Amino acid sequence: MSQAPRVELTPAAAAMLRQLRETHGPLMFHQSGGCCDGSSPMCYPDGEFRTGASDVLLESLRVEGVEEPVSFWMSVSQYEVWSHTRLIVDVVEGRGSGFSLEAPEGVRFLIRSRLADDPAQS
Repeated sequence: MSQAPRVELTPAAAAMLRQLRETHGPLMFHQSGGCCDGSSPMCYPDGEFRTGASDVLLESLRVEGVEEPVSFWMSVSQYEVWSHTRLIVDVVEGRGSGFSLEAPEGVRFLIRSRLADDPAQS
């Protein structure tokens, strides 16, 4: 039995990533857990946000129509809080952070979650 992914994408989030990939090239996510928009997943050109020992790579997301995986990183301190959950990246209308690539599109990525070990949700 294969392990369920730690991070998933909604169809809307996958569509936004395909659009952003066409414009910006390979992509990555980082979720820091800071205040305000820092608790939202931020999308960057791959490698633009420097990760290090204080970050955890949760998933390399495969997006249909995108050649390379989209890495999803999270700060260690944030991971300690979210480690028991499965994260679902979604996109909704509204203004998010000016640093995340989707902001000029009038949408923002956000995280929905459910317990990682909930078999009814697998």
